[in-house]
Amino acid sequence: MEQPFYQGCSIFTDQPYFMYKSEQLAHNLKLLIENGTWKPHTKLPSLREQVQRSGFSLITVMNAYQELEAQGLIYSKEKSGYFVAEQSHIQIPQAYSVVSLNPKIEINSLVFKYLKSIQSKHVSPLGSAFPDSQLLYPPKLIQIMGQLSRNRQSYDQTTNLPPGNLALRKLIAQRYCMQGIPTDADDIVITSGGLEALNLSLQAITQPGDYILLQQTIFYGAWQAAERLGLKVITIPEHPQYGFDIEAFEQVIKNYPIKVCWFMLNAHNPIGFTVSEEIKYKIAKLLHEHQIHLIEDDVYEELFYGNHKPLPMKYFDQQNLVLHCSSFSKTLGSGFRMGWVYAGKFSEHIQHLQLMSTISANALIQNALVEFLSHHHYEKHLRTLRRALEKNKKQFFQYLKQHLPKGCKVYNYPSGYFLWIQLPDKVSSMKIYEQLIQQQVGVAPSPLFNVLPSHQHFIRMNCSFEWSEQIQYSLQLFIETIQLAMSDELALHK
Repeated sequence: MEQPFYQGCSIFTDQPYFMYKSEQLAHNLKLLIENGTWKPHTKLPSLREQVQRSGFSLITVMNAYQELEAQGLIYSKEKSGYFVAEQSHIQIPQAYSVVSLNPKIEINSLVFKYLKSIQSKHVSPLGSAFPDSQLLYPPKLIQIMGQLSRNRQSYDQTTNLPPGNLALRKLIAQRYCMQGIPTDADDIVITSGGLEALNLSLQAITQPGDYILLQQTIFYGAWQAAERLGLKVITIPEHPQYGFDIEAFEQVIKNYPIKVCWFMLNAHNPIGFTVSEEIKYKIAKLLHEHQIHLIEDDVYEELFYGNHKPLPMKYFDQQNLVLHCSSFSKTLGSGFRMGWVYAGKFSEHIQHLQLMSTISANALIQNALVEFLSHHHYEKHLRTLRRALEKNKKQFFQYLKQHLPKGCKVYNYPSGYFLWIQLPDKVSSMKIYEQLIQQQVGVAPSPLFNVLPSHQHFIRMNCSFEWSEQIQYSLQLFIETIQLAMSDELALHK
């Protein structure tokens, strides 16, 4: 059942008696902003001016300004300095979250260490991003691959270079048309997986220093891309009921020079919600009004439950501002690293970037997918996959709901294969992950998806696996580790 999430969470804490000098300065400057002494868009004293005024070192002043920027209270303009931000966007209903600017993102090393730690075949794969391989790699597709592999022409890259195999692009275009989205094969660029589609799209649109808008909790690939391309990241909170906070979105794009958004609105990773069509329409309207591009991460688009496939943002796009990115990797297997982007007017630019990097997607797999899709094998496989995922996820949810200690919440939505688990505020998901990995159990802690210190007590769990003794044992270890952490926290505060 779909449930509201993040209710009762607060990121606000009492000011500690002891503060570092930079925190002290940031606190004092914050008061000037909040009491109206410094008006919106007023230029702040330069770093060197502030050093002279405050008597603090240059490093202290820089840290204080960066802290205020991270809180969304000020913003920077290249070669112009720092300015006071409009404060209306912070007045978001409920105290569970705030709009925040993240001036310096450093997540690549964390993601690398995490991915390395869960690689071993001995680690229970509850932290994996891919569905259970037993549900993927359809025998019919493997059979087609086997047949084509004996034909030399199947490996010929000439007809499979960017934008990719024409027959495959036509089949993908047809799938858009079936959802009421007019699409031509020329709009599509085939890529080596969904992540390449997303990264190339972002690279085509942005320059270092541009502002990108992300959801506060989002797939770590978005943080990685922003870090790599030198972008300034602004985040908006998830809405506790609707998933996407349209009011926060509107305020941010009014107050910041957003170049591009990167959103996941269907079967959101890691939380799981799907945003309503009404809200998607409102998002599209605001994008058009402000001429902002959107990169839509829709790699889970086929993993819905029920009869109705959710519409992508591309459906509501009337001005070619949306680049829709998707993939076959989550439905057919990570070995079939094949994705695409509905690139529209950016098609040539993306092709250029692709030829300068990966060159092209695998020719044999492109040819095999043409056969697989054109004979309706894909639809049959998807129906089987959806049923299995729904059944397995339900079993995980019921077990966790029954056995997790009081104070934990499980957010369950009718799509995908992830459950989002909220731990008590003081329990660190990172510590839970570190303790579990020592016991050969993998889970995904929330620092991979959200950089705010206030959101470090969530766990993403992969529930695509068929129930077994091993799965039950892994979940028991998970529950016991949380219970122990809660007991330790309780003892600490006695």
